[in-house]
Amino acid sequence: MFTRLSKALVLAVFFAASAAFAFWLRPLAFLSVHSDLTLRISGVESRYVLVDGMRIHYDIEGPARGSPLLLVHGLGGHAEDWQNLALLLTKAGYLVYMPDLVGFGRSDKPQDFSYSVPDQARVLADFLASLHVGKADVAGWSMGGWVVERMASEHPERVQKLVLIDSAGLNVAPTWNTNLFAPTTLAEFAELQALLSPRPRQIPNFIARDAVRRSKNNAWITHRALGSMLSGQYTSDTSLPQLRMPVLIVWGAQDKIFPLAQGEKAHELVPQSEMKVVPGCGHLVVTECTTEVAGPLVNFLGH
Repeated sequence: MFTRLSKALVLAVFFAASAAFAFWLRPLAFLSVHSDLTLRISGVESRYVLVDGMRIHYDIEGPARGSPLLLVHGLGGHAEDWQNLALLLTKAGYLVYMPDLVGFGRSDKPQDFSYSVPDQARVLADFLASLHVGKADVAGWSMGGWVVERMASEHPERVQKLVLIDSAGLNVAPTWNTNLFAPTTLAEFAELQALLSPRPRQIPNFIARDAVRRSKNNAWITHRALGSMLSGQYTSDTSLPQLRMPVLIVWGAQDKIFPLAQGEKAHELVPQSEMKVVPGCGHLVVTECTTEVAGPLVNFLGH
């Protein structure tokens, strides 16, 4: 009996040590599985749809007869970035669609796709058509704001009300190192976190190291998207004044990526727009100031 117990104990220790080592080596994979399980238990559905020959992943949450609301993430992001905000929006009666843009999250990453803002906007409009969503309220964050603004400009029949959150798009040259969005070292990763938030979280080195590894794997997508964004070809300075639907502009007062002055300029360019400035928040306003964003957003959409 003692021998059997000893073997069982040794095996238990071995598996525990192996699991701990695997977690230390690839922590983001474990955290992703945990996050995914949590979402599924809470009722968020993970789905795929074929759009323009590409497999697009999206999360969907909320009452089946709720008013459709599309939320679009930024550069390097994914559907789960919206989860805290989506939970509050579904409680307000919205059926929330959260797609992974082409090249991000679990969506396809084709080598022959441009990853430009106009092409992402085209796929997004086709995404709504594929789901038979005739018209939706639409919100985009950072690069996602630029993408949805482009979609609203080219496909106004798809957009009922538009929300731009710390949005890219204006023809303003960045004052920071854009290569930080594809960090290659722990120092660059820490520098990026300091840019994104006025109060960056302390991330353990083994998790930061895994984030850098992932970043290197997807750097070609990030650089292709950045190349398009920085080309000056698709800026929103001329398209913003052409928008005719109601527009809400939400901005973190301490955003270092796109300073508040850019949000104020966008507000000036859209005469019918409303603006909400969130004090104490930076570029990660959706995740770090969720409640402050949810209230004005629900009031604006008004369903």
